[in-house]
Amino acid sequence: MQPVRAGLFGLTHPHSEAHFKTLVASSQVAEIVLYDADPSAVNGFDATDKVAGAYSDLHALLDAETMLFGVACARNDQNPDLCLRLFERGMHVISEKPIGTSVAAVSRVVEGAAKAGVQLGVMYQNRYHPAAREARRLIQGGAIGRVMACESRMVTSQVKFRDPQHWLFDRSISGGGILSWLGCHYIDLLCYVMDADIVSVSALVDTLSGEDIDVEDVASVSFRFSNGALGSLQAGYQLAISGAGYMGPNYDTYMGFRGHMGRVFWTPSGGPSEVHLESVAKGWHTASRRTFDYALPQVDAYGGAYGVAFLDDFIRSALGNGAPPACGEDALKVAKIIEATYRSNATGQRVTL
Repeated sequence: MQPVRAGLFGLTHPHSEAHFKTLVASSQVAEIVLYDADPSAVNGFDATDKVAGAYSDLHALLDAETMLFGVACARNDQNPDLCLRLFERGMHVISEKPIGTSVAAVSRVVEGAAKAGVQLGVMYQNRYHPAAREARRLIQGGAIGRVMACESRMVTSQVKFRDPQHWLFDRSISGGGILSWLGCHYIDLLCYVMDADIVSVSALVDTLSGEDIDVEDVASVSFRFSNGALGSLQAGYQLAISGAGYMGPNYDTYMGFRGHMGRVFWTPSGGPSEVHLESVAKGWHTASRRTFDYALPQVDAYGGAYGVAFLDDFIRSALGNGAPPACGEDALKVAKIIEATYRSNATGQRVTL
């Protein structure tokens, strides 16, 4: 596969620098074109030899440059229109989650990609973490039997460490709080690992940090899955001791699945790269407790080596080799679940999807 040209559209998003590092680390990307509407962001961006151009005028960029795909990394309220502009030029797009502020906005982007005949991916790269893939393999292989329940926890640094004035804490721009920013990864992982959809939601969410924000900073969500299993997600900006910013905070996380024949559990963020299995299933019962330990290579990219692998597989899909590792429909599923969570909280009722 010949290396391709890519664009990074949006340089001020909390993850822009991390996405840029992934593009640089990928051997499948030969050149990168940068864009942001703010000229000072373009001029101040720390570029490398791979950068082939930098623009603050999107129209001028699209007229002057040809790229296989773009990474859409704009504000949540602006990102859908950006994606649609790129589709109009026949460009494949892999977008920051959640793609847009609402189900309607994400649907518009999914429909736009289908109409243009291009691939739409979403940055749910945690699917490619070796621990998540091992857990999926074990569960799909019957190591714990039929799954009865699963639980997840995504708790991280308090809002005060993350700049309460940032647009992420303004509902009109972000669309939501902890669920749309971080909880979405765990909702996607629950479905991915079990290969099952969430069919109903019951939830409580609130804003309890004391900061002047209008999005939820604490959430407690219960799910029912299409395979009959029950599940839960606890999410919040709650840790009182943490580093500042968006790429170095502390985490308290957990992901676990329980079946009739055992359980699988691990720590997705902030812990060792280990998957723990307890099983009495045939083929596993002779060593009923096992730990799968991974030594991850040190790669300066978003998600490290597995983040690069995720991006590379999206590039392959853009070249006509298979489906994206996480597609627009996956983003739409998560958006519907989060929107159902808000409806459940507002009505006090369980919401069926």
